[in-house]
Amino acid sequence: MPIYQAPLKEFSFLLREVLGLERLSNLSAYASAGPDLLEAVLAEGAKICEEVLQPLNRVGDQQGCTRHKDGSVTTPEGFKAAYRTFADGGWPSLTCDPEYGGQGMPVVLSMAFNEMVTSSNMAFGMYPGLTHGVYEALHQHGSDELKRIYLPKLTSGEWTGTMNLTEPHCGTDLGLMRTRAAPQPDGGYKISGQKIFISAGEHDLAENIIHLVLAKIVGGPEGIKGVSLFVVPKFLVNADGGLGARNGVSCGSIEEKMGIHGNATCVLNYDNAVGYLVGEEHKGMRAMFTMMNEARLLVGQQGLAVSEVAYQNAVIYARERLQGRALTGVAAPDKSADPLIVHPDIRRMLMNQKAFNEGARAFSMWIGVQADILRSGAAGAEKADDYMALLTPVVKAYLTDQGFANCVNAQQIYGGHGYIAEQGMEQFVRDARIAMIYEGANGIQALDLVGRKLGMNGGRAVFAFFAEVDALLAECAAEAEMAEYCAPLKETRERLEQATLWFLEKGMENPDHLAAGSTDYLHLFALTALGMMWLRMARAAHAGLKAGTGDAGFYTAKLATGRYFMQRVMPDGAAMLAKIKTGADAMMALDAEAF
Repeated sequence: MPIYQAPLKEFSFLLREVLGLERLSNLSAYASAGPDLLEAVLAEGAKICEEVLQPLNRVGDQQGCTRHKDGSVTTPEGFKAAYRTFADGGWPSLTCDPEYGGQGMPVVLSMAFNEMVTSSNMAFGMYPGLTHGVYEALHQHGSDELKRIYLPKLTSGEWTGTMNLTEPHCGTDLGLMRTRAAPQPDGGYKISGQKIFISAGEHDLAENIIHLVLAKIVGGPEGIKGVSLFVVPKFLVNADGGLGARNGVSCGSIEEKMGIHGNATCVLNYDNAVGYLVGEEHKGMRAMFTMMNEARLLVGQQGLAVSEVAYQNAVIYARERLQGRALTGVAAPDKSADPLIVHPDIRRMLMNQKAFNEGARAFSMWIGVQADILRSGAAGAEKADDYMALLTPVVKAYLTDQGFANCVNAQQIYGGHGYIAEQGMEQFVRDARIAMIYEGANGIQALDLVGRKLGMNGGRAVFAFFAEVDALLAECAAEAEMAEYCAPLKETRERLEQATLWFLEKGMENPDHLAAGSTDYLHLFALTALGMMWLRMARAAHAGLKAGTGDAGFYTAKLATGRYFMQRVMPDGAAMLAKIKTGADAMMALDAEAF
């Protein structure tokens, strides 16, 4: 059976020594939330993840969700009680607005907590994760009345939420949707249509489910310009806040999926369901993107989180499993064979996972800091906003691409035992796979990066990112012990700039050049971002060793892992740049019939 141990020491290192939170004490979210409090919250969060959620992970995978004849859905055994414990503990309210019952804590805290939840039980974590996305969309775009009715219950976790975009005939191209909203005399709308792949669409965890639904208002413009966003509750809400009649939305079926069996992924049928407009008519995509971007960051963390738990278990197996002898001589003479971990190829897979997990965790928490700066509206908010827009597709796509690859390698370390369900590794592989697909397939994320985000505001965001890296390199230039970390980052940053300038030149000639190199470009961007975070961590680890007051073993391991990332992972950027510069010609040469 798999285990999970929350990486609390890693979080503490990032919060105290890497992210520079002391500079943010002027922000409201940090005014009373210093590292001591954040660590205490995470320690309590680790308990519910390790003791309540993780033991249900395999249960959820084996049992799945059950749809009954009346359309109701029950979640796996133990999920309902676990959710009650989760909600009663105030965990859904961590970063929510105190005006609606929230705790007003920093986003960087939720990034760490969400990782722990997902590592312990990815399918469970999707229920509160999507709910927070609904909260954010309504908090930013809902009317005062909608906020009054829905936000307190979403904040408390008494109600959960969903996102309804996809239809049987349209996924990414939402302009093709057929769900319609008919205006009513009372100002509401009647929603009719069908949505598919709706995570947490129907379940028994909460007394009400609040659906955010994209639909076209009857008589409105065709295509994406005619899409509006609506709140459609499972149960209507009375004037006194109590629940009224059942609304015209029902679960037609539960999707049979490769993984995340513990989450109810539903086909939802809307039959004259009462809905309420969020934001302006025909401007629904703007409001929905608030939830989608929130969800994309959460999905990126899913890649990291499942990679982390798969790695933890692979390390234990590699230490314990005896197989063969070390090429350099017997390592365990008292045993019939040496443990797997002595073999370089096993080390290669483990080090790739470890270096990614620690770098991606630092990157995602750094993004959380940017979100806190943006929320504050203080100095630096514009740059933080640029970074959030620029880097969200990078977080979503790279962390899930690499996270899945790491799960596959963790399974590989187990050999044949990794293919057996009892070990749990094949579930991690199956669960992680969806993260590369939903909330915008990773190819779409790459197109978004090169097609929209690079040219945004005249390239202001990407050039600010280059300046961020350059400033860090300049700070470290005089520190001799940082040279082995600075040089690979400088080289990769230069490759990224070459690729960016190549796109700016060649993309004007043929847009296919942008598309052909988009995934390699996104991965090159991610390498640069993780390299920046590894330089920050290496610098902090060196400082910790010099101070002599921390855990010397922890700092030494951090430096060795960073060295591995710089020497064995960063050189991949050379191949990425070379592929980008080949353009689209070879890729587009064959006629469709030749495939």
